Amino acid sequence: MTSTTAATPGTTPVPSNAARVLRLVHEEGPITRAEVTRRTGLNRSTTLTLVGELVERGLLHEELPTAGTPGSGVGRPSPVVRAAADVVAAAVTVEVDAVSVALVGLDGTVRTRLVEPQRRPPTPGEAVETVASMLDRIRPASAGSATLRLVGIGVAVPGTVRVEDGTVQYAPHLGWHDAPFARPLADRTGLPVRAANDANLGAWAERLAGSGRGVDDLVYLNGGASGIGGGVITAGRPLSGADGYAGELGHTFVAANGIRCHCGAVGCLETEASRDALAAATGTAPDDLVALAAALAEERPEVERVVDRQVAALATALRNAIHTVNPSIVVLGGFLGVLLDHVGDRILEDVRAQSMTGTADRLRIVPAALGADVLVHGAAEIAFGALLGDPDRISDAVPAVGAVSAVGAVSTATAVPTTAAVRAAAPVPPATATAPHDRTTTHPSGRDDAAEEARTP
Repeated sequence: MTSTTAATPGTTPVPSNAARVLRLVHEEGPITRAEVTRRTGLNRSTTLTLVGELVERGLLHEELPTAGTPGSGVGRPSPVVRAAADVVAAAVTVEVDAVSVALVGLDGTVRTRLVEPQRRPPTPGEAVETVASMLDRIRPASAGSATLRLVGIGVAVPGTVRVEDGTVQYAPHLGWHDAPFARPLADRTGLPVRAANDANLGAWAERLAGSGRGVDDLVYLNGGASGIGGGVITAGRPLSGADGYAGELGHTFVAANGIRCHCGAVGCLETEASRDALAAATGTAPDDLVALAAALAEERPEVERVVDRQVAALATALRNAIHTVNPSIVVLGGFLGVLLDHVGDRILEDVRAQSMTGTADRLRIVPAALGADVLVHGAAEIAFGALLGDPDRISDAVPAVGAVSAVGAVSTATAVPTTAAVRAAAPVPPATATAPHDRTTTHPSGRDDAAEEARTP
């Protein structure tokens, strides 16, 4: 059985203690078993039992700690618990100029990746076939002599993704309108698929492992081939809105006499602060951020005029966001991060100059830390969501893939693997992807319906 959902914030039942332990180790590990006990509030015997069960399922590993491991304390050393590297998710990103697939371990390691350049924006059907073909190639190449257990596919899309079924409602740069994508990809690969807006995934990834690690109120903006996307984390929860379309900060109004945007409005941020315009002014390739940074360092007057306009537009957009959601940190990725590195505190000063007293006093504006891997980690998180919410899913029906090279038809009638098979990295089942990605027990809106359940990374 395959499953397709969108993946933006939602509400699900309170997770089990096993799920709490697995998520903690996945997000914070490797950590000692004593630290797991402290962080979860469980007693030692319960932690011992739960960790043991997760080790039996091949989801966690235990080993003796090295010197200086956090939480090891004094006396007899507590074993270090880490998430399994051979339980993997396929992280897919679809852009106007490339489709990429990476296999990411439950421990956060990027096992391998493949990028397929596109001469033109792919259609939904072409993208499905490209991803399936890449999976056929990437799985055996990454596995070597071991068998990876692939739990599902997460897809980052530069557009709005409908909550109920993962349909891409509008991806302007790809030219997709009301395009089914998650379901066709699930049917083609036999794996569960979850899809989400790329910037929302980037925001969550930066909050988990990047510049916004542990920050509960965050605004993320990324500038790339598909314009400027934005994501918002508020009170530790992704902001999604009624249909999952919240956070479209690239279409914040910033200039009354500005350029007409593809969305139909005039003066959107992504038309006034454009990667292509900056690349044209500097004479660099649009996707070469290293060359862009070097060219900006020359401080040529004609380039600085473009920089000035883009900084002004960005500051106005951030002012709007700050007055709306009051973040403690703004994370800028892609060419916006390069722009920030070039102008330093100027963006923050411009934001403060036009903000209400107090609203930006403690604000920090920082470059993204995950770089080109931000969407890889974000897409992997939504693919892991069901497993993290319910570790028992690892023992559901197992795809009859034996060796990792078989991606096509998947049988869901194979028996549950034995403990020995799990330890030998037996293939993993497709999971029904409906669980949230939350660090506590509930997620965002508090609504209790199936559509909301699908909202979370």
